[in-house]
Amino acid sequence: MRPNVIVFFTDQQRWDTVGAAGCPLGLTPNLDLMARRGTFFETACTTNPVCAPARAAMQTGMFPTNTGVFRNNVPLPTDAPTLGRLFGAAGYRTGYIGKWHLGTQDPVPTEEQAGYEDWLASNLLEFTSDAYRTVVSDGNGEPVFLPGYRPDALTDAAIRYVTRASADDRPFMLFLSLIEPHHQNEHDDYPAPEVYRNTYTGAWLPPDLATLPGTAHQHAAGYYGQIKRVDECLGRLRDALVSLDLADDTLLLYTSDHGSHFKTRNSEYKRSPHDGSVRVPLVVEGPGYRGGSRVTTPVSTVDVVPTLLDAAGIELPDHLDGVPLRESRRDAVLIQVSESEVGRALRTSRWKYYVHAPDAGDVPAAATYTERALYDLDADPYELDNLIDSVNHQEVAAELRKRLTDEIAAIEGQTVSVSPYPEPRDRGRFPETTVRRLKLDGRRLE
Repeated sequence: MRPNVIVFFTDQQRWDTVGAAGCPLGLTPNLDLMARRGTFFETACTTNPVCAPARAAMQTGMFPTNTGVFRNNVPLPTDAPTLGRLFGAAGYRTGYIGKWHLGTQDPVPTEEQAGYEDWLASNLLEFTSDAYRTVVSDGNGEPVFLPGYRPDALTDAAIRYVTRASADDRPFMLFLSLIEPHHQNEHDDYPAPEVYRNTYTGAWLPPDLATLPGTAHQHAAGYYGQIKRVDECLGRLRDALVSLDLADDTLLLYTSDHGSHFKTRNSEYKRSPHDGSVRVPLVVEGPGYRGGSRVTTPVSTVDVVPTLLDAAGIELPDHLDGVPLRESRRDAVLIQVSESEVGRALRTSRWKYYVHAPDAGDVPAAATYTERALYDLDADPYELDNLIDSVNHQEVAAELRKRLTDEIAAIEGQTVSVSPYPEPRDRGRFPETTVRRLKLDGRRLE
């Protein structure tokens, strides 16, 4: 029996808002339960910390440079090999609910709905709705008002969809795309539901947000309140699956498009290579992903599409840049950065290495890059000490430089050059034992 498939997708959610990842605020008991029962990928990174590129990768299993959607305001090609088309061709009933952000306009024209059979969505949900007034469009472009707090309204629609689809002879694949905990653009705020509006005022902040200048002290309370309600929505959806006797036969995957650094790294919330911007929650529960396991090695959200196809027994097409998560053996992932600048990052279990092309302009890629950042994540998990100018880390940087250029060649199909940081300096000698630990010893860095 082929499983049903549901993607529960949030917008702009940091990985460290999750209790299973160590957050002390108790925001995510339902996601934490899902992590205890399923598989929790502790170091999951987006393909690009920008909405449209990340979403295009989540629909196609390709990196943004390969979909062509390397920045916002570039629509997904109408013939792209999307989840809607791949699952539909395999006999699944397919549905999309929520924010799309891959079309040219609202309502999204039928030809831009990526082959989904059932549609209840808005291209730019943050502009067609606010916290308590959710307006989406059906597949014919007719407006639909959904009452309630926005994540509740969309989750209600998802529960109705699952109830109807469960009566179909076909298995279903549903992609539920919430906008929370994204900010409301026109107000630049994070409107939590009324019951949580002041609950998290003055609450714990992760070290990067607590240390660096930004807007977290102003906005974290609303952001946390949004996440608390989103987690309650996840719980209601999981309860509906239990009630409909579908829980054992459904693969449920939870993730986000990117994180948020609350203007600590640049002038807005994302578009930087730091973990606050690129690292996201990723939990899978269902056939093949049970038992409460935790995967610590880095994985990429480009692996989501092959994971879903593999779980459904659908042959993996050749265009995929990722692999099923249960088969991932990577020790590093590539991250592309666009809009703010043209950049590339390599994220390993221990290191973050970042290069950029400062004069490249508004293009998907560059031929030459310059080193910009190196972080030792074992010693500095919140990336507060950039080591790229350290003489004692140049051997590490050289190895990561080669690995990054190899990864770019494999994924983007082009040979690039990276200039070393121009003026490394002696930041103090390490003890001899530490120097030995930094050396490669004939092995790849982890």
